Amino acid sequence: MVDELLSIAAPHYCCGCGVIGCMICPNCKNNIINETETICLSCHRPTATTGLCSNCRVPYSRAWLVGRRSGILQRLIGDYKFQRMRSAYKDLADLLLSVLPDLPPNTIIVPVPTIPGHIRERGYDHTLLITRYIAKSRGLECKQLLQRVTNTKQRQSSARQREAQARTAFASDLVTNRNCPYLLIDDVVTTGTTIKYAARALKKAGAKNVWVAVIAYQALGE
Repeated sequence: MVDELLSIAAPHYCCGCGVIGCMICPNCKNNIINETETICLSCHRPTATTGLCSNCRVPYSRAWLVGRRSGILQRLIGDYKFQRMRSAYKDLADLLLSVLPDLPPNTIIVPVPTIPGHIRERGYDHTLLITRYIAKSRGLECKQLLQRVTNTKQRQSSARQREAQARTAFASDLVTNRNCPYLLIDDVVTTGTTIKYAARALKKAGAKNVWVAVIAYQALGE
């Protein structure tokens, strides 16, 4: 509500072309959708449409990605996470919805939990907002099945440090339906360790089929 009132007094400008009235205009959104990438979320090598490569051993069986965190997509994510542009969750969720196929009606949508300190800084859980929007748009159930066990921040950490931090970061409630697909949602992957260990926690809790969907990827150090 606050963001909507502010947009009246100080209207948003498109992150791509600068047109007034929205954070990303339909044309710029289509440009991102038309340039979606199919890479392995673990090693960033080009892949087939599954989003997985044959060399990386990961605990999820399908993956979807919008694109690289650069240009318009980078600015949109940055405004959402660091400039408190709360309403951008709808635009980011729409981008992810554009790459997701039709999902089974019993699919459970699960957000990768945000560090509590980040929620306090922003005033909202950025991943949860996106996840709920996606679930509602597809008529699916959203469940917060994962919990953060640690609050370590990964920014400016090395690949080895990220691996160690993510390994103990998550716990999960015991899943009640082992056979339905569980779709993990996250905004950005770098080394892929967060999504890997979040998926592993779901597997340990009893989930047989874990899939992942991510808005953007970036190389370590970008």
